[in-house]
Amino acid sequence: MSSSSKLKFDIDLYQQELAYLVNIDSSSSEPVGSDKVADFFKKQYEQLGWQVESLNLAPSIGHCLKITNGPASHYDVLLLAHLDTVFPLGTAAKRPFSLEGNRAMGPGVIDCKGGALSALHVLRAMHKQGQLKDKHICVFLNTDHEGIGSCYSKTVNQELSKVSDCVLVLECARANGNLVYQRKGIARYHLTVKGRSAHAGVDYENGRNAIEELAHWIIALQGATDLSKETTVNVGLVEGGTVINAVPGLAKAAVDVRYYDKTEITRIEELMEELKAHPHVPDTQVKIEGGITRPPMLPSEKTGQLMKLIETQGKRVGVTFGWTASGGGSDGSFSADAGAPTIDGMGPIGGGAHTDGEYMEWDSVIPRAKLLNAVLEEILHGK
Repeated sequence: MSSSSKLKFDIDLYQQELAYLVNIDSSSSEPVGSDKVADFFKKQYEQLGWQVESLNLAPSIGHCLKITNGPASHYDVLLLAHLDTVFPLGTAAKRPFSLEGNRAMGPGVIDCKGGALSALHVLRAMHKQGQLKDKHICVFLNTDHEGIGSCYSKTVNQELSKVSDCVLVLECARANGNLVYQRKGIARYHLTVKGRSAHAGVDYENGRNAIEELAHWIIALQGATDLSKETTVNVGLVEGGTVINAVPGLAKAAVDVRYYDKTEITRIEELMEELKAHPHVPDTQVKIEGGITRPPMLPSEKTGQLMKLIETQGKRVGVTFGWTASGGGSDGSFSADAGAPTIDGMGPIGGGAHTDGEYMEWDSVIPRAKLLNAVLEEILHGK
């Protein structure tokens, strides 16, 4: 019998370390906090004798970490997690880590500090038990996930994924316990409409209303949603005008598109070009910026094999779960796009990400750690 059922997991130490990490503000745009979180993981893995490479990918973000248990040109498994959160400075002071009943609360507790910490505890135990000898593990922790779409780290992610047999993403399991095998891709666009300002009472005829033109775009883009293909278009931010009694000469909007089929992006971009070429309000111009920020995470035949492996190990350690396709983004999208079979949601169970109500189901920490342990054992020793 493998040793996953005998996994030594110090839940008290886990709680202490999780509280420390959650109580550090680590917004994507604030590198000081992200660096502090990264330094914690760097120290912990270096104490095991692992190689930790700090990657300073951009001055505006904290350093990312490439962690390996030894030199290798190919990895048996790559684990992914992000250390940044969506929350601004001061959030941790306002609502620090707490454990109330069965729920741990706090900014980033499940998105994604809890999963990154669970993996550390599991890998530490496997290392000390000698289970990783002659095996090749890579852990990649990035700090530019939230809000900026891993724009600096995605290339490193994909380079590592191309030389890894499979990828496990340490985002939380869904609130119902499910793991994620598929995710939609994401495209983002920023529209800037230029018209002509004028006094609304004295010189109305000479004005060119940028908000009016943008309104036609909003209706057309919202109408481009095709739920039969699970494509959604959402105009989520709009601004324009300066005062009520002036024809607005400038208006802006931000558009979020979620998709599985890349031809849907072509369709929507062609729609925008058509709208741009034929304005409803004469003499207005529209600047379109943006494009795909995350490809879809689509399952392959090898992904199906990895799913069966995880299901088998779940049954063996008594962890019940199903499979979910998600509309949310993950760094697993980049690994899957690079050709690596990828499964997401390997952290503890939780929900409420990006909100004040973010939580972790405390009684899921050890069972999900045992699942991760069992899956890693089978990947490494079941070949």
